[in-house]
Amino acid sequence: MSVGLPATIEHADLVSYGMFGLIDAVEKFDLGKGVKFETYAIARIKGAIIDELRSIDWIPRSVRSKARDVERALTALETRLRRSPSESELADEMGIAVKDLRTTLTQVSLVSLVALDESFSGDDSERQALVDTLQDHKAADPESSYEVLEQRALLAGALDRMTEREKTVIVLYYFEGMTLAQIGTVLGVTESRVCQLHTKAVLGLRAKMSERSA
Repeated sequence: MSVGLPATIEHADLVSYGMFGLIDAVEKFDLGKGVKFETYAIARIKGAIIDELRSIDWIPRSVRSKARDVERALTALETRLRRSPSESELADEMGIAVKDLRTTLTQVSLVSLVALDESFSGDDSERQALVDTLQDHKAADPESSYEVLEQRALLAGALDRMTEREKTVIVLYYFEGMTLAQIGTVLGVTESRVCQLHTKAVLGLRAKMSERSA
């Protein structure tokens, strides 16, 4: 059951959740129903694990599913077009209207948040948390400095393939420290529209960076 779960979910935690399900199965098992205990227990264990995972996830499953759909569509279009797709192209790829795409981007904006202890490496032997990549200004590490330069180069390349409006949102938000409302004033659009542009840009960057690091 751990396959596909975030690296922040520890295997030991899953075992603990399952133990509660096993205890519950022992207490409620009815031998008179003619069902094997193993069959009954497996269902209770899986149910306990799923219930616990849902209780600690503050983002609805439907929203996470939409975020994955957007990322897959962005990656497919990036591969074919060799540039950041427009909203209409992305909507066509997903088989939805532009209005529905903007609604989806607003809903999945929260998914762009990343925990500092979240692992982003797929190799268990080299698993690394985001917090481990934060620069320590008191330490001089040539290897880390090179990695930062390489990552910046990849990020710059990804930014160059964005639309001008998406690039403006990213620059004003992350480099100029402006709020979404302030950016909306600059671009002459609403704050919710800026939020949609920001979400599309971040998901696109994530897809590009994942593609390069794969």
